Amino acid sequence: MCIRDSPSIFSATEGRQIGEVWFEGPDGQDLPLLVKYIFTSERLSIQVHPNDAQAMAKGLRRGKEEIWYILDCEPGAVLGIGLIRPMTTEAFRAAATDGSIEQLIDWKPVKPGDCYFIPAGTVHAIGAGITLVEIQQNADITYRLYDYGRPRALHLEDGAAVSHLAPYARDLIEAPLGTERQIIADTKAPFTLDLVHWHGEKSASLPDSKQMWFTPLSGAGTVNGEVWAKGDCLLLTGDCTIDVTTPASILLATPR
Repeated sequence: MCIRDSPSIFSATEGRQIGEVWFEGPDGQDLPLLVKYIFTSERLSIQVHPNDAQAMAKGLRRGKEEIWYILDCEPGAVLGIGLIRPMTTEAFRAAATDGSIEQLIDWKPVKPGDCYFIPAGTVHAIGAGITLVEIQQNADITYRLYDYGRPRALHLEDGAAVSHLAPYARDLIEAPLGTERQIIADTKAPFTLDLVHWHGEKSASLPDSKQMWFTPLSGAGTVNGEVWAKGDCLLLTGDCTIDVTTPASILLATPR
C-alpha cells in the first residue's frame, strides 16, 4: 500500500515506506480539517465513512467527508467511487464477503488535476500508482469493507449500515495546475476548497473565528515572513501577507 521512494518534496524518508504524509495542528488541537498527501503503489482497501450524526452516535465528534485532488498518476490508474448499480444491503454484504465487490465498484480512470468529492456513505477505494492531496474532516473513522485478502480487520456490519448502495452521482471536477476555480463550496461540503494560481504578493484577512489551510502544489514564497514551498501545508489565521517568489498553484480550504 505504500511507496518506498516518495516524491522529491518528501525526500527525507531514508528508504522507509511512506504511504501518507499528514499535517497536524499546533499543540494537539482538534482542528476541523486535516490535509494529507497519499502515495499508492498498491490498491488501498474498499471502505466507507459515516456522516456526522452516525459518528456522534458512536461517541465521536464528527464524521468524515473528503475530497481528492490528483497530483500525479501512472497510466491506467483508477479511483473506485460508488457502485455500478444499486444493491440491497444483503447483496452488498455477500459481495464484500466473497470478493465480488471488486467488480461492483465503479472504477474511474484519473489524470492530474482531477478532483472528486467523497461524501459520507460513499463506498470508495484508491487504486495503485496515484499521488493525491486529500482534504478531509478531521476524524479517524474508517469502516473497511474489503482488503484483497490482506490480514486486517474488516468492519462489514458497521460499514454496510452507513453505505449509500448506489452509483456515484456527482460530476468529475477538473482543475489542472495553473488554473483557478472553486472546487467545492461549503453549501455542498463541510468546507470550501479553491485552487488559485498566484504570481505576486497577496493579502488575506481572516476573521478571528476562521482558519484557512494553505497547501501549495507548486511554486514558493512566504507567509508573514515564513518560507513555504510545494509539499507544505500552513494553517492561516488573522491578517496574512502572502508573497509568491515563483508562480504558484495553491489549494485553499476553509471549514464551514
